[in-house]
Amino acid sequence: MSLPMRNKPPEHGIRIPFEDLAQFVSDLFVNAGLYRHDAKLLGRILTGADNRCVFSHGTRQTPGYIRKIQDGDVNARPTITIVQEQNTTAVLDGDGGLGYFPSYRGMEMAIDKARQYGVGVVTTRNHFHFGAAGNYSRMALANNCIGLALSSHRYPLDADRLIMGASGGSPMSLAFPSRAQPPLVLDMSASTMGYDEEVFKQFHSVFTKSLGLGVALHALGGILAGIRKPELEPPHSRWESNQGAFLAVFNIEHFMGIDEFETTMDRFIGQARDMKPFPDMPYAELPGGMEWRWEHENAKSGVPIGEDHQGILDDLAEELNVPSVFTDFEETRY
Repeated sequence: MSLPMRNKPPEHGIRIPFEDLAQFVSDLFVNAGLYRHDAKLLGRILTGADNRCVFSHGTRQTPGYIRKIQDGDVNARPTITIVQEQNTTAVLDGDGGLGYFPSYRGMEMAIDKARQYGVGVVTTRNHFHFGAAGNYSRMALANNCIGLALSSHRYPLDADRLIMGASGGSPMSLAFPSRAQPPLVLDMSASTMGYDEEVFKQFHSVFTKSLGLGVALHALGGILAGIRKPELEPPHSRWESNQGAFLAVFNIEHFMGIDEFETTMDRFIGQARDMKPFPDMPYAELPGGMEWRWEHENAKSGVPIGEDHQGILDDLAEELNVPSVFTDFEETRY
């Protein structure tokens, strides 16, 4: 069955164990100039996205990031700093590097604050792309917390363009823990579909809601995060540090017992999964459900990498003098 989804397992490819693929990607970033500890974290995050079959935000991003580093647009070895901090909040500066590093640290800080005070909120700024928002919201799940992660980037507002262009298409993710059922993980962009005048006439609310969501996310993950501060924009900054993030964690125990919450979530999710699926979908799943299925399957069988995906990584490996990981697992090709 061909799934009507952007991200889905490839029909043909090869399966690589998680740890091997993560190490391979880490080696690519080390040879591109990253600190080894940063490269290790990045390799695991990107491979984790592939493991959930979120390939658009997984290891396919590796060549683009490395090109930005090689071109001098992104700082290969940033120093993450705390701009300000209170009991429940903090602001981090990414020093012109990739957004994964301040965002991951920021979510760790937000979790620690939520565990102590009930709520933790951290904003990040002065960095490049932070990847899939779900990378960070999911971090809260293992701590019996609800996670929220969103980001926005700096973009021009052209007076000659339709106001739909003010949306920006910012990403967001909300993650809620469960017990036996898949966790509920909404991971999406504010953009729902490309603007079409005829479609707008029939379904104008689809576009106006998308616009409203996009600008609200920009207010939090962009303006509040500080990405439009003049000192962080060209020509004052040498880096393409055009993104920020808003990361929040809520400790469920400060609202109700975790057992009650998770068993109620299980009941709700289970009942929803007993409903009829969308057309051409094999299962009735709430947001995050298909990724949960694939993650469990791939943990046993290996991360599926399509043929074109492999080619992209192999070309980069040859350029950076990193041995290909794929030659050791040819027997898994399907």
